[in-house]
Amino acid sequence: MEILSLLGGGFAVALTPTNLMYCFLGSLIGTAIGVLPGLGPPATIALLLPVTYGLAPTSAVILLAGIFYGAMYGGSTTSILLKIPGEAASVVTCLDGYQMARQGRAGAALAISAIGSFVAGTVSVVGLMLLAPPLATFALRFGAPEYCALLVLGLLMVGYLGGGSMTKGLMMAVLGLLLGMVGLDPIVGSPRFTLGVFKLSEGFEFVLVAMGLFGIGEVLANVAHAVPPAVLKTRIQGLLASREEWRRAGPPLARGSLLGFLIGVLPGGGAVISSFVSYALEKRLSRHPEQFGKGAVEGVAGPEAANNAAATSSFVPLLTLGIPGNASIALIFAALLIHGVRPGPLLVTERPEVFWGLIASMYIGNLVLLVLNLPLIRLWVKLLEVPYPLLAPFIVVFVLVGAYSVNNSVFDVGTTVAFGALGYLLRKLDFEPAPLVLAMILGPQLEAALRRSLIYSRGDLMVFIERPIAASLLALAALMLLAPLFRWLLQRRVREMAAAGSPPPD
Repeated sequence: MEILSLLGGGFAVALTPTNLMYCFLGSLIGTAIGVLPGLGPPATIALLLPVTYGLAPTSAVILLAGIFYGAMYGGSTTSILLKIPGEAASVVTCLDGYQMARQGRAGAALAISAIGSFVAGTVSVVGLMLLAPPLATFALRFGAPEYCALLVLGLLMVGYLGGGSMTKGLMMAVLGLLLGMVGLDPIVGSPRFTLGVFKLSEGFEFVLVAMGLFGIGEVLANVAHAVPPAVLKTRIQGLLASREEWRRAGPPLARGSLLGFLIGVLPGGGAVISSFVSYALEKRLSRHPEQFGKGAVEGVAGPEAANNAAATSSFVPLLTLGIPGNASIALIFAALLIHGVRPGPLLVTERPEVFWGLIASMYIGNLVLLVLNLPLIRLWVKLLEVPYPLLAPFIVVFVLVGAYSVNNSVFDVGTTVAFGALGYLLRKLDFEPAPLVLAMILGPQLEAALRRSLIYSRGDLMVFIERPIAASLLALAALMLLAPLFRWLLQRRVREMAAAGSPPPD
């Protein structure tokens, strides 16, 4: 009952006209930057940080938090309609969401994404409210070795994004790891693999790679066809998902919400890891894994729920431990410090209006995002009725403008075009680009965690075995890697037994 009383006080803070306005503005801006590739939540929060100096601390954190979790909603829109991920966590949504759109089910994909995001976000806020202290205590046990083991497990799961072939998925993951090593060494800061090009010392921007591989690469692949993609017609009554699609989406939504919440609590976990772990899990559990990558509802519902749940639960280590888990949360951490608020174990008792006001605003923000997104489904679906020869140039311009806006650099535009050509080549060779992008994101984090672990243990690899959580995660990764071998041996044994028991041929 005490929690309900405190939450009631939070709603009293969040429902003031001023805070309601900032909650709405944050949700609206977040949705917009999620739809538009190139900017992203960290850059937007950084740009708006000076604007919050004159605001009350609660109003400032409500505005910035709305931008962060609002971007998770908006990022799926262009992923589904145009196969251009607006946000890093939306890369996985491209795989099945875009195929649903090509099959005339764009409205269903957008509806499942919007409502699934609302459900997952709300569930995650409830979890944040009830489970923040014990989960934060568990997260404290994640040091560099545990985080390294988690990322190894995640990279193996990337293999499941490679379409029908796990081997091709892992090959793309290795290429992504190599691309992720371009730039400055994360420990000593020396440049590597830059070929003497100064701009490459910053490494490859994720958004440039993603927009090139998925945006320009998809356009080039479609233009190369003798017959361009047909203009898609979606009936008005078909804009929302059918009862059967909701039945199939229900369990992935539940699993994605729980998985996203748990991974988001871990410092560095976040929406990207949770979305592709959810996709790999759903593909593993499905009775028809061959449908994934071809328009499976589960491939949209699970990852979208996971990335929204993780976006909310990533506030747990910030509010209870004072540990920011990603770039956006780090900027919100900085905003709180600027306003004289110190996130950590004493925040709940010292500044309850900030803690509970933020949690209450998340309930309201999720409802605002649902109200904002559902009516726009009809408008977004109309995009697919534009003939592709007219739509393709606009997609290319949209991508190139987004690429230029990242750093206002022509070099970035050239990088995007180069990766667009690579994306087209990969499609011609029947490789899926998603594992490359996700491995490129996780690779630098894995390298930094591995090297910190070895510095901590003075080069002793036993640090990964002696720590129970790290050892458990690595054992799970080894089982996943060996699973195809076990399956092959089992099938071979079954065939031998069948052959031994069969009657001799006439």
